[in-house]
Amino acid sequence: MPEQQTQRGRSREQDELVFLALGGLGEIGMNAYLYGLGPPDARKWLMVDLGITFPEGEDDPGVDVIFPDLRFIEEERNALAGLVITHAHEDHIGAVVEMWPRLGVPVYATPFTAGMLKAKLAEFGNRLAIPIHEVPLNGRFSVGPFDVELIEMAHSIPESSALAIRTSLGTVLHTSDWKLDATPVIGSAPDTGRLAALGEEGVLAVIGDSTNAMRDGRSPSERDVAKSLAEIIRNAPHRVAVTTFASNVGRIKAVADAARAAGRELVIAGRALHRAIEVAVDTGYLPQGFRYVDQQQFKELKRSHIVCLCTGSQGEPRAAMARIAENEHPDVSLDKGDLAIFSSRTIPGNEKAVGWIQNALARMGVEILTDSDALVHVTGHPRREELRELYAWTRPKILVPMHGEVRHLKAHAELARACGVPEVQVAYNGEVVRLAPGPARIVDDAPVGRLFRDGRLIVPAGDGPVRERRKLAAVGIIVVALALTRRGELVSDPQVALDGVPGEDGDGEPMDEIALTAVEGTLRSIPRERRRDIEMVAEAVRRSVRGAVAAAWGKKPIVKVLLSVVEGKG
Repeated sequence: MPEQQTQRGRSREQDELVFLALGGLGEIGMNAYLYGLGPPDARKWLMVDLGITFPEGEDDPGVDVIFPDLRFIEEERNALAGLVITHAHEDHIGAVVEMWPRLGVPVYATPFTAGMLKAKLAEFGNRLAIPIHEVPLNGRFSVGPFDVELIEMAHSIPESSALAIRTSLGTVLHTSDWKLDATPVIGSAPDTGRLAALGEEGVLAVIGDSTNAMRDGRSPSERDVAKSLAEIIRNAPHRVAVTTFASNVGRIKAVADAARAAGRELVIAGRALHRAIEVAVDTGYLPQGFRYVDQQQFKELKRSHIVCLCTGSQGEPRAAMARIAENEHPDVSLDKGDLAIFSSRTIPGNEKAVGWIQNALARMGVEILTDSDALVHVTGHPRREELRELYAWTRPKILVPMHGEVRHLKAHAELARACGVPEVQVAYNGEVVRLAPGPARIVDDAPVGRLFRDGRLIVPAGDGPVRERRKLAAVGIIVVALALTRRGELVSDPQVALDGVPGEDGDGEPMDEIALTAVEGTLRSIPRERRRDIEMVAEAVRRSVRGAVAAAWGKKPIVKVLLSVVEGKG
Protein backbone atom coordinates (compact mmCIF):
# COMPACT_ATOMS: atom_id res chain seq x y z
CA MET A 1 0.00 0.00 0.00
CA PRO A 2 1.52 3.37 -0.96
CA GLU A 3 2.47 5.67 1.90
CA GLN A 4 -0.06 8.47 2.55
CA GLN A 5 1.29 11.84 1.44
CA THR A 6 0.66 15.35 2.73
CA GLN A 7 -0.11 18.30 0.48
CA ARG A 8 3.61 19.19 0.38
CA GLY A 9 4.52 15.68 -0.78
CA ARG A 10 5.92 14.69 2.63
CA SER A 11 5.06 11.43 4.34
CA ARG A 12 2.49 11.56 7.10
CA GLU A 13 5.15 10.18 9.46
CA GLN A 14 7.03 13.47 9.15
CA ASP A 15 4.09 15.42 10.58
CA GLU A 16 4.19 16.50 14.23
CA LEU A 17 1.55 17.70 16.66
CA VAL A 18 2.96 20.36 18.98
CA PHE A 19 1.70 22.60 21.76
CA LEU A 20 3.07 26.06 22.60
CA ALA A 21 1.98 28.70 25.10
CA LEU A 22 2.62 32.38 24.46
CA GLY A 23 1.08 33.07 27.89
CA GLY A 24 -0.57 31.09 30.69
CA LEU A 25 2.14 28.56 31.63
CA GLY A 26 3.90 29.56 34.82
CA GLU A 27 1.37 32.34 35.53
CA ILE A 28 -2.35 32.80 36.07
CA GLY A 29 -3.62 35.09 33.32
CA MET A 30 -2.72 36.17 29.78
CA ASN A 31 -3.79 32.82 28.30
CA ALA A 32 -2.67 32.36 24.68
CA TYR A 33 -2.09 28.84 23.38
CA LEU A 34 -1.10 27.38 20.03
CA TYR A 35 -1.45 23.92 18.51
CA GLY A 36 0.68 23.15 15.48
CA LEU A 37 0.21 20.28 13.02
CA GLY A 38 2.52 19.32 10.17
CA PRO A 39 6.25 19.09 9.49
CA PRO A 40 8.43 21.48 11.51
CA ASP A 41 8.96 23.83 8.57
CA ALA A 42 5.33 23.90 7.38
CA ARG A 43 2.98 23.65 10.34
CA LYS A 44 -0.61 24.83 10.40
CA TRP A 45 -1.57 26.52 13.64
CA LEU A 46 -4.69 26.85 15.79
CA MET A 47 -4.81 29.49 18.52
CA VAL A 48 -6.87 28.92 21.66
CA ASP A 49 -7.71 32.05 23.69
CA LEU A 50 -6.04 35.44 23.65
CA GLY A 51 -6.21 37.12 27.04
CA ILE A 52 -4.68 39.80 29.19
CA THR A 53 -3.17 40.09 32.63
CA PHE A 54 -3.10 43.12 34.85
CA PRO A 55 -0.18 45.33 35.91
CA GLU A 56 1.59 44.51 39.14
CA GLY A 57 1.71 47.92 40.80
CA GLU A 58 5.11 49.55 41.16
CA ASP A 59 6.73 47.30 38.54
CA ASP A 60 4.43 48.58 35.78
CA PRO A 61 3.94 52.34 36.32
CA GLY A 62 1.26 53.83 34.09
CA VAL A 63 0.39 50.48 32.46
CA ASP A 64 -3.32 49.77 31.93
CA VAL A 65 -3.23 46.10 30.90
CA ILE A 66 -0.65 43.57 29.70
CA PHE A 67 -0.85 41.58 26.45
CA PRO A 68 1.12 38.55 25.31
CA ASP A 69 3.85 39.22 22.77
CA LEU A 70 2.61 37.58 19.54
CA ARG A 71 5.72 38.04 17.41
CA PHE A 72 6.13 34.27 16.88
CA ILE A 73 2.66 33.70 15.45
CA GLU A 74 2.65 37.07 13.65
CA GLU A 75 5.49 35.73 11.54
CA GLU A 76 3.41 32.57 10.96
CA ARG A 77 0.08 34.34 10.46
CA ASN A 78 -0.41 32.88 6.98
CA ALA A 79 -0.33 29.43 8.59
CA LEU A 80 -2.75 30.37 11.41
CA ALA A 81 -6.13 28.80 10.67
CA GLY A 82 -8.18 30.52 13.36
CA LEU A 83 -8.70 31.56 16.97
CA VAL A 84 -11.08 29.64 19.25
CA ILE A 85 -12.22 31.35 22.47
CA THR A 86 -13.13 29.00 25.32
CA HIS A 87 -14.98 31.57 27.45
CA ALA A 88 -15.34 35.29 28.08
CA HIS A 89 -13.09 35.95 31.06
CA GLU A 90 -10.65 38.79 30.43
CA ASP A 91 -7.61 36.53 30.86
CA HIS A 92 -8.93 34.50 27.90
CA ILE A 93 -10.64 37.11 25.69
CA GLY A 94 -9.29 40.50 26.78
CA ALA A 95 -6.57 40.89 24.14
CA VAL A 96 -8.64 39.84 21.11
CA VAL A 97 -9.83 43.26 19.98
CA GLU A 98 -6.48 45.02 20.20
CA MET A 99 -4.29 42.11 19.06
CA TRP A 100 -6.54 40.82 16.24
CA PRO A 101 -5.14 43.21 13.57
CA ARG A 102 -1.78 41.47 14.01
CA LEU A 103 -3.38 38.11 13.17
CA GLY A 104 -6.37 38.77 10.90
CA VAL A 105 -7.96 35.33 11.35
CA PRO A 106 -11.52 34.07 11.94
CA VAL A 107 -12.61 33.98 15.60
CA TYR A 108 -14.87 31.20 16.91
CA ALA A 109 -16.98 31.59 20.06
CA THR A 110 -20.24 30.43 21.66
CA PRO A 111 -23.20 32.88 21.82
CA PHE A 112 -22.49 34.45 25.24
CA THR A 113 -18.76 34.71 24.56
CA ALA A 114 -19.41 36.18 21.12
CA GLY A 115 -21.81 38.67 22.71
CA MET A 116 -19.19 39.81 25.22
CA LEU A 117 -16.62 40.14 22.44
CA LYS A 118 -19.02 42.23 20.35
CA ALA A 119 -19.70 44.44 23.37
CA LYS A 120 -15.96 45.04 23.70
CA LEU A 121 -15.81 45.89 20.00
CA ALA A 122 -18.57 48.46 20.52
CA GLU A 123 -16.47 50.12 23.24
CA PHE A 124 -13.76 50.58 20.62
CA GLY A 125 -16.23 52.21 18.27
CA ASN A 126 -16.65 49.10 16.07
CA ARG A 127 -13.60 50.19 14.12
CA LEU A 128 -12.65 46.58 13.35
CA ALA A 129 -14.56 44.10 11.22
CA ILE A 130 -13.50 41.01 13.16
CA PRO A 131 -15.05 37.87 11.58
CA ILE A 132 -16.70 36.34 14.66
CA HIS A 133 -18.19 32.91 13.93
CA GLU A 134 -20.82 32.05 16.52
CA VAL A 135 -20.85 28.33 17.26
CA PRO A 136 -23.46 26.48 19.34
CA LEU A 137 -22.84 25.00 22.76
CA ASN A 138 -21.38 21.51 22.39
CA GLY A 139 -20.94 22.21 18.67
CA ARG A 140 -18.34 20.70 16.38
CA PHE A 141 -16.58 22.46 13.53
CA SER A 142 -13.37 22.43 11.48
CA VAL A 143 -10.62 25.03 11.57
CA GLY A 144 -7.99 24.19 8.96
CA PRO A 145 -6.74 20.65 9.70
CA PHE A 146 -8.18 20.76 13.23
CA ASP A 147 -11.57 19.19 14.09
CA VAL A 148 -12.80 21.06 17.17
CA GLU A 149 -15.61 19.87 19.45
CA LEU A 150 -16.87 22.02 22.33
CA ILE A 151 -17.73 20.28 25.60
CA GLU A 152 -19.73 22.37 28.06
CA MET A 153 -18.13 22.69 31.49
CA ALA A 154 -19.08 24.50 34.70
CA HIS A 155 -17.14 27.65 35.60
CA SER A 156 -17.78 31.12 37.03
CA ILE A 157 -19.08 32.42 33.70
CA PRO A 158 -21.59 31.06 31.18
CA GLU A 159 -20.50 28.74 28.38
CA SER A 160 -16.99 27.83 29.44
CA SER A 161 -16.04 25.03 27.07
CA ALA A 162 -13.37 22.39 26.99
CA LEU A 163 -12.09 21.65 23.49
CA ALA A 164 -11.65 18.19 22.01
CA ILE A 165 -9.16 18.94 19.24
CA ARG A 166 -8.99 16.00 16.84
CA THR A 167 -6.04 15.72 14.49
CA SER A 168 -4.48 13.09 12.25
CA LEU A 169 -2.03 12.34 15.07
CA GLY A 170 -4.53 12.07 17.93
CA THR A 171 -7.06 13.93 20.05
CA VAL A 172 -6.13 16.60 22.58
CA LEU A 173 -8.49 17.66 25.38
CA HIS A 174 -7.86 21.33 26.17
CA THR A 175 -9.82 21.70 29.40
CA SER A 176 -9.74 25.50 29.68
CA ASP A 177 -11.20 26.65 33.05
CA TRP A 178 -13.62 24.20 34.63
CA LYS A 179 -15.00 22.53 37.74
CA LEU A 180 -17.47 19.75 38.50
CA ASP A 181 -20.58 21.59 39.71
CA ALA A 182 -23.72 19.47 39.54
CA THR A 183 -25.92 22.40 40.66
CA PRO A 184 -24.78 25.60 38.92
CA VAL A 185 -26.96 28.69 39.32
CA ILE A 186 -27.06 29.16 35.55
CA GLY A 187 -26.22 26.90 32.63
CA SER A 188 -25.88 23.14 32.64
CA ALA A 189 -23.79 20.81 34.74
CA PRO A 190 -20.60 19.59 33.03
CA ASP A 191 -21.16 16.96 30.36
CA THR A 192 -19.28 14.20 32.19
CA GLY A 193 -20.79 11.57 29.91
CA ARG A 194 -19.17 13.23 26.94
CA LEU A 195 -15.81 13.26 28.73
CA ALA A 196 -16.13 9.53 29.43
CA ALA A 197 -17.10 8.86 25.80
CA LEU A 198 -14.06 10.82 24.69
CA GLY A 199 -11.95 8.57 26.90
CA GLU A 200 -13.41 5.51 25.18
CA GLU A 201 -12.60 7.06 21.80
CA GLY A 202 -9.02 7.69 22.92
CA VAL A 203 -7.31 10.82 24.26
CA LEU A 204 -3.71 11.44 23.32
CA ALA A 205 -3.17 14.38 25.68
CA VAL A 206 -4.87 16.56 28.24
CA ILE A 207 -3.76 20.18 28.44
CA GLY A 208 -5.27 20.86 31.85
CA ASP A 209 -6.24 23.59 34.30
CA SER A 210 -3.85 23.60 37.29
CA THR A 211 -5.19 26.53 39.33
CA ASN A 212 -6.35 24.46 42.32
CA ALA A 213 -4.07 21.46 41.92
CA MET A 214 -2.68 22.11 45.41
CA ARG A 215 -6.10 22.04 47.09
CA ASP A 216 -7.62 18.78 48.32
CA GLY A 217 -11.26 17.78 48.02
CA ARG A 218 -13.87 19.19 45.66
CA SER A 219 -14.94 22.72 44.81
CA PRO A 220 -18.23 23.78 46.45
CA SER A 221 -21.22 24.57 44.24
CA GLU A 222 -22.41 28.01 43.17
CA ARG A 223 -25.77 27.00 44.58
CA ASP A 224 -24.20 26.88 48.07
CA VAL A 225 -22.92 30.45 47.66
CA ALA A 226 -26.36 31.60 46.52
CA LYS A 227 -27.95 30.20 49.71
CA SER A 228 -25.27 31.80 51.90
CA LEU A 229 -25.63 35.22 50.22
CA ALA A 230 -29.40 35.07 50.60
CA GLU A 231 -29.10 34.49 54.35
CA ILE A 232 -26.45 37.20 54.86
CA ILE A 233 -28.46 39.80 52.92
CA ARG A 234 -31.69 38.88 54.69
CA ASN A 235 -30.08 39.45 58.09
CA ALA A 236 -28.20 42.68 57.24
CA PRO A 237 -29.62 45.71 59.10
CA HIS A 238 -28.59 48.40 56.62
CA ARG A 239 -27.22 48.77 53.10
CA VAL A 240 -25.42 45.85 51.48
CA ALA A 241 -22.79 46.37 48.77
CA VAL A 242 -21.57 43.29 46.90
CA THR A 243 -18.60 43.31 44.55
CA THR A 244 -17.73 40.42 42.25
CA PHE A 245 -16.40 39.81 38.76
CA ALA A 246 -18.76 41.50 36.31
CA SER A 247 -18.73 38.41 34.09
CA ASN A 248 -19.95 36.09 36.87
CA VAL A 249 -23.55 36.01 35.70
CA GLY A 250 -24.44 33.22 38.13
CA ARG A 251 -23.31 35.41 41.03
CA ILE A 252 -25.24 38.38 39.61
CA LYS A 253 -28.37 36.24 39.54
CA ALA A 254 -27.72 34.95 43.07
CA VAL A 255 -27.39 38.51 44.43
CA ALA A 256 -30.50 39.63 42.53
CA ASP A 257 -32.51 36.69 43.89
CA ALA A 258 -31.26 37.39 47.42
CA ALA A 259 -32.21 41.07 47.16
CA ARG A 260 -35.70 40.24 45.92
CA ALA A 261 -36.21 37.61 48.67
CA ALA A 262 -35.21 40.20 51.30
CA GLY A 263 -37.57 42.82 49.88
CA ARG A 264 -34.70 45.00 48.69
CA GLU A 265 -33.97 46.85 45.47
CA LEU A 266 -30.97 45.76 43.38
CA VAL A 267 -28.80 48.72 42.36
CA ILE A 268 -26.12 48.27 39.68
CA ALA A 269 -22.97 50.42 39.84
CA GLY A 270 -20.37 49.94 37.11
CA ARG A 271 -20.38 49.89 33.32
CA ALA A 272 -18.94 46.37 33.08
CA LEU A 273 -21.87 44.99 35.06
CA HIS A 274 -24.38 46.69 32.78
CA ARG A 275 -22.62 45.19 29.76
CA ALA A 276 -22.57 41.66 31.20
CA ILE A 277 -26.24 41.85 32.21
CA GLU A 278 -27.24 43.03 28.76
CA VAL A 279 -25.42 40.13 27.06
CA ALA A 280 -26.78 37.64 29.61
CA VAL A 281 -30.36 38.81 28.94
CA ASP A 282 -29.82 38.63 25.17
CA THR A 283 -28.51 35.06 25.42
CA GLY A 284 -31.14 33.84 27.89
CA TYR A 285 -29.04 33.45 31.04
CA LEU A 286 -31.00 36.20 32.75
CA PRO A 287 -34.75 36.69 32.19
CA GLN A 288 -36.03 39.36 29.83
CA GLY A 289 -37.67 41.04 32.81
CA PHE A 290 -34.50 41.10 34.89
CA ARG A 291 -35.12 44.03 37.19
CA TYR A 292 -32.64 46.46 38.72
CA VAL A 293 -32.25 50.19 39.19
CA ASP A 294 -29.35 52.34 38.05
CA GLN A 295 -26.92 53.88 40.53
CA GLN A 296 -28.46 57.33 40.04
CA GLN A 297 -31.51 56.16 42.03
CA PHE A 298 -29.39 54.98 44.98
CA LYS A 299 -29.98 58.09 47.09
CA GLU A 300 -33.75 57.86 46.65
CA LEU A 301 -33.96 54.44 48.33
CA LYS A 302 -34.36 53.67 52.01
CA ARG A 303 -31.09 52.53 53.62
CA SER A 304 -32.41 49.11 54.63
CA HIS A 305 -33.88 48.47 51.16
CA ILE A 306 -30.65 48.52 49.14
CA VAL A 307 -28.39 45.81 47.72
CA CYS A 308 -25.81 47.50 45.50
CA LEU A 309 -23.86 45.28 43.12
CA CYS A 310 -20.55 47.02 42.32
CA THR A 311 -17.58 46.57 40.05
CA GLY A 312 -14.09 46.64 41.56
CA SER A 313 -13.56 43.30 43.30
CA GLN A 314 -9.89 43.34 42.29
CA GLY A 315 -9.14 46.84 43.51
CA GLU A 316 -9.37 48.53 40.10
CA PRO A 317 -8.83 52.24 40.83
CA ARG A 318 -11.59 53.54 38.52
CA ALA A 319 -14.19 50.91 39.43
CA ALA A 320 -17.21 51.60 41.62
CA MET A 321 -15.97 50.05 44.87
CA ALA A 322 -12.70 52.03 44.85
CA ARG A 323 -14.58 55.28 44.27
CA ILE A 324 -17.01 54.44 47.08
CA ALA A 325 -14.07 53.75 49.43
CA GLU A 326 -12.59 57.16 48.53
CA ASN A 327 -15.95 58.94 49.02
CA GLU A 328 -15.69 60.04 45.39
CA HIS A 329 -18.55 58.10 43.79
CA PRO A 330 -21.14 60.53 42.39
CA ASP A 331 -24.16 58.42 43.38
CA VAL A 332 -23.28 55.60 45.80
CA SER A 333 -22.03 55.91 49.38
CA LEU A 334 -21.68 53.65 52.42
CA ASP A 335 -21.92 54.57 56.09
CA LYS A 336 -21.11 53.11 59.48
CA GLY A 337 -23.00 49.85 59.98
CA ASP A 338 -23.38 49.07 56.26
CA LEU A 339 -22.04 45.78 54.90
CA ALA A 340 -19.56 45.31 52.02
CA ILE A 341 -19.27 41.75 50.66
CA PHE A 342 -16.24 40.85 48.53
CA SER A 343 -17.75 37.93 46.62
CA SER A 344 -14.55 36.97 44.85
CA ARG A 345 -11.03 35.79 45.46
CA THR A 346 -8.20 38.27 45.03
CA ILE A 347 -6.04 37.54 41.98
CA PRO A 348 -2.34 37.32 42.89
CA GLY A 349 -0.80 40.76 42.44
CA ASN A 350 -3.99 42.62 43.42
CA GLU A 351 -3.71 42.07 47.18
CA LYS A 352 -2.38 45.56 47.94
CA ALA A 353 -5.10 47.37 45.96
CA VAL A 354 -7.90 45.25 47.42
CA GLY A 355 -6.50 45.63 50.94
CA TRP A 356 -6.41 49.42 50.57
CA ILE A 357 -10.10 49.51 49.62
CA GLN A 358 -11.11 47.20 52.46
CA ASN A 359 -9.15 49.27 54.99
CA ALA A 360 -10.67 52.50 53.69
CA LEU A 361 -14.17 51.04 54.05
CA ALA A 362 -13.35 49.77 57.54
CA ARG A 363 -12.26 53.29 58.57
CA MET A 364 -15.76 54.45 57.60
CA GLY A 365 -17.22 51.87 59.97
CA VAL A 366 -18.39 49.59 57.14
CA GLU A 367 -18.41 45.88 57.98
CA ILE A 368 -16.27 43.82 55.58
CA LEU A 369 -17.10 40.24 54.62
CA THR A 370 -14.76 38.12 52.47
CA ASP A 371 -14.52 34.45 51.54
CA SER A 372 -12.32 34.01 54.61
CA ASP A 373 -15.28 34.98 56.81
CA ALA A 374 -18.26 33.28 55.15
CA LEU A 375 -19.28 31.29 52.08
CA VAL A 376 -19.55 34.28 49.72
CA HIS A 377 -17.37 32.90 46.94
CA VAL A 378 -16.34 29.57 45.45
CA THR A 379 -13.64 28.84 42.95
CA GLY A 380 -14.37 28.11 39.31
CA HIS A 381 -11.48 25.66 39.05
CA PRO A 382 -11.11 21.94 39.91
CA ARG A 383 -9.55 20.70 43.11
CA ARG A 384 -7.60 17.46 43.36
CA GLU A 385 -10.58 15.08 43.61
CA GLU A 386 -12.15 16.58 40.48
CA LEU A 387 -8.85 16.22 38.62
CA ARG A 388 -8.72 12.55 39.62
CA GLU A 389 -12.20 12.03 38.15
CA LEU A 390 -11.19 13.71 34.90
CA TYR A 391 -8.26 11.34 34.47
CA ALA A 392 -10.42 8.33 35.33
CA TRP A 393 -12.85 9.31 32.55
CA THR A 394 -10.45 10.40 29.84
CA ARG A 395 -7.38 8.13 30.47
CA PRO A 396 -4.94 10.33 28.52
CA LYS A 397 -1.48 9.17 27.49
CA ILE A 398 0.00 12.62 28.16
CA LEU A 399 -0.62 15.54 30.52
CA VAL A 400 0.73 19.05 30.02
CA PRO A 401 -0.35 21.19 33.01
CA MET A 402 -1.51 24.71 32.12
CA HIS A 403 -3.17 27.75 33.70
CA GLY A 404 -1.10 28.09 36.84
CA GLU A 405 2.01 29.39 38.48
CA VAL A 406 5.04 27.08 38.61
CA ARG A 407 4.01 25.53 41.93
CA HIS A 408 0.53 24.77 40.58
CA LEU A 409 1.91 23.15 37.42
CA LYS A 410 4.25 20.94 39.40
CA ALA A 411 1.54 19.90 41.87
CA HIS A 412 -0.73 19.00 38.95
CA ALA A 413 2.07 16.98 37.34
CA GLU A 414 2.62 15.03 40.56
CA LEU A 415 -1.10 14.30 40.89
CA ALA A 416 -1.38 13.12 37.27
CA ARG A 417 1.51 10.69 37.73
CA ALA A 418 -0.21 9.31 40.83
CA CYS A 419 -3.38 8.87 38.71
CA GLY A 420 -1.43 6.71 36.26
CA VAL A 421 -0.96 9.16 33.38
CA PRO A 422 1.99 7.58 31.53
CA GLU A 423 3.70 10.78 30.36
CA VAL A 424 3.71 14.15 32.11
CA GLN A 425 5.51 17.13 30.60
CA VAL A 426 5.77 20.39 32.54
CA ALA A 427 6.46 23.30 30.20
CA TYR A 428 6.54 27.07 30.40
CA ASN A 429 5.78 29.94 28.05
CA GLY A 430 7.79 29.69 24.85
CA GLU A 431 8.64 25.97 25.11
CA VAL A 432 7.38 23.89 22.16
CA VAL A 433 6.10 20.51 23.34
CA ARG A 434 5.87 17.72 20.77
CA LEU A 435 2.82 15.60 21.62
CA ALA A 436 3.13 13.18 18.68
CA PRO A 437 4.72 11.14 17.26
CA GLY A 438 6.92 9.59 19.91
CA PRO A 439 7.17 10.49 23.57
CA ALA A 440 6.12 13.96 24.71
CA ARG A 441 9.09 16.27 25.09
CA ILE A 442 10.23 19.85 24.57
CA VAL A 443 11.69 20.11 21.07
CA ASP A 444 12.09 23.84 20.46
CA ASP A 445 11.49 27.29 21.87
CA ALA A 446 9.75 30.40 20.58
CA PRO A 447 10.13 34.07 21.50
CA VAL A 448 7.67 35.19 24.17
CA GLY A 449 7.20 38.27 26.29
CA ARG A 450 4.77 40.99 27.25
CA LEU A 451 3.35 44.09 25.65
CA PHE A 452 1.88 46.98 27.63
CA ARG A 453 -1.15 49.07 26.84
CA ASP A 454 0.07 52.53 27.78
CA GLY A 455 -2.84 54.92 27.30
CA ARG A 456 -3.83 54.49 23.65
CA LEU A 457 -0.53 52.91 22.65
CA ILE A 458 0.87 49.39 22.81
CA VAL A 459 4.53 49.43 23.82
CA PRO A 460 7.15 46.75 24.52
CA ALA A 461 7.77 45.73 28.11
CA GLY A 462 11.55 45.41 28.00
CA ASP A 463 12.36 48.77 26.45
CA GLY A 464 10.57 52.06 25.99
CA PRO A 465 8.65 54.45 28.20
CA VAL A 466 7.61 52.05 30.97
CA ARG A 467 11.21 51.03 31.58
CA GLU A 468 12.17 54.71 31.81
CA ARG A 469 9.34 55.32 34.28
CA ARG A 470 10.60 52.55 36.52
CA LYS A 471 13.98 54.25 36.62
CA LEU A 472 12.41 57.65 37.19
CA ALA A 473 10.50 56.25 40.16
CA ALA A 474 13.76 55.06 41.72
CA VAL A 475 16.22 57.90 41.06
CA GLY A 476 14.38 60.97 39.71
CA ILE A 477 15.60 63.28 36.96
CA ILE A 478 17.78 66.38 36.53
CA VAL A 479 17.38 68.56 33.44
CA VAL A 480 20.22 70.92 32.47
CA ALA A 481 19.55 73.70 29.94
CA LEU A 482 22.49 75.33 28.13
CA ALA A 483 22.74 77.87 25.32
CA LEU A 484 26.03 78.26 23.40
CA THR A 485 27.06 80.30 20.39
CA ARG A 486 28.53 78.53 17.38
CA ARG A 487 31.97 79.50 18.74
CA GLY A 488 31.24 77.71 22.02
CA GLU A 489 30.56 80.74 24.20
CA LEU A 490 27.89 80.65 26.88
CA VAL A 491 24.95 82.92 26.00
CA SER A 492 23.50 82.91 29.53
CA ASP A 493 23.88 81.13 32.83
CA PRO A 494 23.05 77.39 32.78
CA GLN A 495 19.68 76.38 34.24
CA VAL A 496 18.98 73.23 36.27
CA ALA A 497 15.63 71.62 37.17
CA LEU A 498 15.28 68.67 39.57
CA ASP A 499 12.36 66.30 39.97
CA GLY A 500 12.36 63.36 42.38
CA VAL A 501 15.84 64.32 43.65
CA PRO A 502 16.52 65.49 47.24
CA GLY A 503 16.77 69.25 47.61
CA GLU A 504 19.95 69.13 49.74
CA ASP A 505 22.83 66.79 50.48
CA GLY A 506 23.67 65.57 53.98
CA ASP A 507 25.54 68.79 54.78
CA GLY A 508 22.67 71.03 53.69
CA GLU A 509 24.17 72.11 50.36
CA PRO A 510 21.44 72.61 47.73
CA MET A 511 21.49 69.81 45.16
CA ASP A 512 20.87 72.22 42.29
CA GLU A 513 24.01 74.14 43.30
CA ILE A 514 25.98 70.87 43.26
CA ALA A 515 24.67 70.21 39.74
CA LEU A 516 25.43 73.77 38.54
CA THR A 517 28.96 73.61 39.95
CA ALA A 518 29.50 70.39 37.96
CA VAL A 519 28.17 72.05 34.78
CA GLU A 520 30.40 75.10 35.14
CA GLY A 521 33.48 73.03 35.96
CA THR A 522 32.94 70.84 32.91
CA LEU A 523 32.55 73.81 30.57
CA ARG A 524 35.72 75.41 31.95
CA SER A 525 37.62 72.20 31.32
CA ILE A 526 36.66 72.06 27.63
CA PRO A 527 38.66 74.41 25.36
CA ARG A 528 36.44 76.90 23.56
CA GLU A 529 37.32 75.56 20.09
CA ARG A 530 36.25 72.07 21.14
CA ARG A 531 32.88 73.30 22.42
CA ARG A 532 31.73 73.42 18.80
CA ASP A 533 31.27 69.62 19.13
CA ILE A 534 27.80 69.94 20.61
CA GLU A 535 27.24 66.21 21.22
CA MET A 536 30.56 65.91 23.07
CA VAL A 537 29.74 68.89 25.29
CA ALA A 538 26.26 67.59 26.14
CA GLU A 539 27.59 64.13 27.06
CA ALA A 540 30.42 65.58 29.17
CA VAL A 541 27.95 67.75 31.10
CA ARG A 542 25.58 64.81 31.58
CA ARG A 543 28.29 62.60 33.01
CA SER A 544 29.69 65.25 35.34
CA VAL A 545 26.30 66.21 36.79
CA ARG A 546 25.34 62.56 37.27
CA GLY A 547 28.65 61.82 38.98
CA ALA A 548 28.51 64.89 41.25
CA VAL A 549 24.96 64.20 42.42
CA ALA A 550 25.73 60.50 42.88
CA ALA A 551 28.67 61.40 45.10
CA ALA A 552 26.44 63.66 47.22
CA TRP A 553 23.32 61.47 47.29
CA GLY A 554 24.45 57.88 46.77
CA LYS A 555 22.10 57.39 43.79
CA LYS A 556 22.62 58.09 40.10
CA PRO A 557 19.73 60.17 38.72
CA ILE A 558 18.64 60.35 35.11
CA VAL A 559 20.27 63.47 33.61
CA LYS A 560 19.02 65.15 30.44
CA VAL A 561 20.97 67.98 28.82
CA LEU A 562 19.10 70.41 26.58
CA LEU A 563 21.77 72.25 24.61
CA SER A 564 20.76 75.02 22.19
CA VAL A 565 23.05 76.68 19.65
CA VAL A 566 22.25 80.34 18.97
CA GLU A 567 23.75 82.92 16.67
CA GLY A 568 26.37 85.07 18.38
CA LYS A 569 28.80 87.79 17.41
CA GLY A 570 31.81 86.77 15.41
